[in-house]
Amino acid sequence: MALRSFGASVRQASGRRTFIRPAYELAKRVMPKISPTERAALDSGMVSFDGALFSGAPQTSQLAKYYATLTPEEKSFLDNEVEELCEMLDDYAIVRDMDLPAEAWDFIKRKGFFGLIIPKQHGGKGFSAHGHSQVVQKIATRSSAAAVTVMVPNSLGPGELLMRYGTETQREYYLPKLASGEMIPCFGLTGPASGSDAASMRDTGIVVEKDGVLGVSVTFNKRYITLAPVAHVVGLAFNLQDPNGLLKGKGSEGITIALLERAHEGLNIGRRHDPLSTAFMNGPLSGEGVFVPMACLLGGQERAGYGWNMLMECLAEGRGISLPALSVGAAQTASNAVGAYARVRKQFKVPIAELEGVQEQLAAIASSTYRMNACQALMNGILNAHEQPPVLSAIMKYQMTARMRSVVNQAMDILGGAGICKGKANFMGNSYQQIPIGITVEGANILTRSLIVFGQGLNRSHPNLLGLIESINKGDDMRGFNQHLARLVGHAATNAVGAVGGALATALRAPFGKGADVAAYHEVQLGRLARAFAISADLSLVLGGKLKFAEMLSGRFADVLGNLYSGYAMLHYHKTHHCADSDKVLDHAMSELLYETQQSLFAIQANFPVPGIGLLMRALTFPLGGSYAMPSDRLNQQVSALITTDSQVRKLLSPNIFISRNDPNDRIALINRALPKCLEADAILAAVRKAKRAPTSAEQAVINEAEAMREEIIQVDSFDKLGREAAQPDYVRPALISPYGGAERVAVAAA
Repeated sequence: MALRSFGASVRQASGRRTFIRPAYELAKRVMPKISPTERAALDSGMVSFDGALFSGAPQTSQLAKYYATLTPEEKSFLDNEVEELCEMLDDYAIVRDMDLPAEAWDFIKRKGFFGLIIPKQHGGKGFSAHGHSQVVQKIATRSSAAAVTVMVPNSLGPGELLMRYGTETQREYYLPKLASGEMIPCFGLTGPASGSDAASMRDTGIVVEKDGVLGVSVTFNKRYITLAPVAHVVGLAFNLQDPNGLLKGKGSEGITIALLERAHEGLNIGRRHDPLSTAFMNGPLSGEGVFVPMACLLGGQERAGYGWNMLMECLAEGRGISLPALSVGAAQTASNAVGAYARVRKQFKVPIAELEGVQEQLAAIASSTYRMNACQALMNGILNAHEQPPVLSAIMKYQMTARMRSVVNQAMDILGGAGICKGKANFMGNSYQQIPIGITVEGANILTRSLIVFGQGLNRSHPNLLGLIESINKGDDMRGFNQHLARLVGHAATNAVGAVGGALATALRAPFGKGADVAAYHEVQLGRLARAFAISADLSLVLGGKLKFAEMLSGRFADVLGNLYSGYAMLHYHKTHHCADSDKVLDHAMSELLYETQQSLFAIQANFPVPGIGLLMRALTFPLGGSYAMPSDRLNQQVSALITTDSQVRKLLSPNIFISRNDPNDRIALINRALPKCLEADAILAAVRKAKRAPTSAEQAVINEAEAMREEIIQVDSFDKLGREAAQPDYVRPALISPYGGAERVAVAAA
């Protein structure tokens, strides 16, 4: 209350005086200009909890309205249709064959997997964001290729674009066909010169008239287009130009989207890329001088030139749901299956789960999975509340895919040889191979981190900055400038006092009460860092427009902002998903997060380019020095044990993983069956060693059964033939052919 009163008094005092003209002129020179594409991005979606983070005063109570629960229909679909689909998928065979089996394609179409988000009146499922997310996530724990196949039509399809912007005729024609799977969609956005910088696309459409029909002559070259090789309808983005003024005010120049069916004259479609031997369909699109009637523009001629706005508004939901769902699927698989494998697998006569080096990696997997589950639950709740925050979606895309990469790498280290030999027994190898795809698509992570998260967030989510920039861009708006600058100064003053006070208060509290209420302790610490972030962001404005190009600095601010979102997501998740010992995994995840955030702030301060500002940031945010450390070895051991034993936390971390009920040889199902048996056998062995006696016959039977399961699980796949030799019956391995004569060749061929 005192801090708010102080801030209000500063704003009132600032508002009563007029800032001198030189300050206004200086601001005009240093503050960034807003381009049309940036304006479209700023105008898309809305500000959600990201606004509270930039305010410096976020509270977990602000998240109470966000919840992610499945409807009965969604739960039934997960428990039945999704289970049935997963049972028919063999991920090794899918990657080997580079395609889903025909029965899977047929099932996906007939059961409405392509119409999850399409309203029921158009034949779709009408699922919520959370329902859509959980379907994709569960499939991802079985086959990422199948998950991507289902994901794309329900993301940037163009189903969602049609629902929002299509004409009534377009919606009535396309949506039922998309929902039923009669038409498979793809979206052509990326080109050779316009990857993450989609606004710079070279694909051009010139407004022309052909045989009395007004349309567009489009030349385009797209690549990396998922589902393009099998798509029946293409959403095509291009830059519309009208040099002869034929639009006549109905529509405008700029990024435009057209709908082209597969047989459209001039559309070249069908070729495939090979993205790291991943089996989902992906390929190029091209065409030269393709005539597109105005009726084929998404939304009709009236929506010509409006494509960038469409993309910005829809991309927020795709980034927030699709890739996070794939990432959480990989993390839950690692937590569940690798956690159990570490208990089953023995080295040096003990389960590797008892080796401290392995425990450190297992704890990191558990901690990351908890964080990712929490972030997904909060984002799904925000989207379920019909909020579409592009800044939080960008955070989700970057944070979840980057953390997925860490989790999968850690899982592979633990699996060792079982992770590097391909085959049906290897449940992590394909995920490992496909990591760079998630990192790259829907905005490359380097760009997302260094340019979008903080750059867009500062302009969009800061409570005062956008108003200040707009008052400058209007021209001679001294009155507006004074008002917004006064608010900005008041905001900075409030956060400066709050940062120092929070640092001192939390430093005094730190030695006390951590074990009594873990969540309460971490909420206080996180609030202190939120104020530190807010004042640091305010002080960063001294760079003006140069901040846009300080990408390393912006990336560190993005790390802090992403961690703050993750921290509050975990505290919110803890309230709704509490179980025995979940305090330990929360403590581990939050301790790691606080330390990471502290180090990022230190790096911002040490590298801030304006002399003295970094030192000021340090004095305001960490007047007593660093406060946080990584989780202790003891906590690592405790959290590791929670995913290698039959604990409630183990179930909490992997609630939506597919475990086959029909295939007794499925490796993840076998590992999960073996875990309780191996735990029982190890307890018997410990007891008999302690008592210095031999096992009873019943005890020996348990030990033998467990050892048989261990033996089966540690085996890896081997093949009679691979590659060329599998395709050519008379093929002889060249190494077996003697350069000194043909005897060995004949003998080998005969054998």
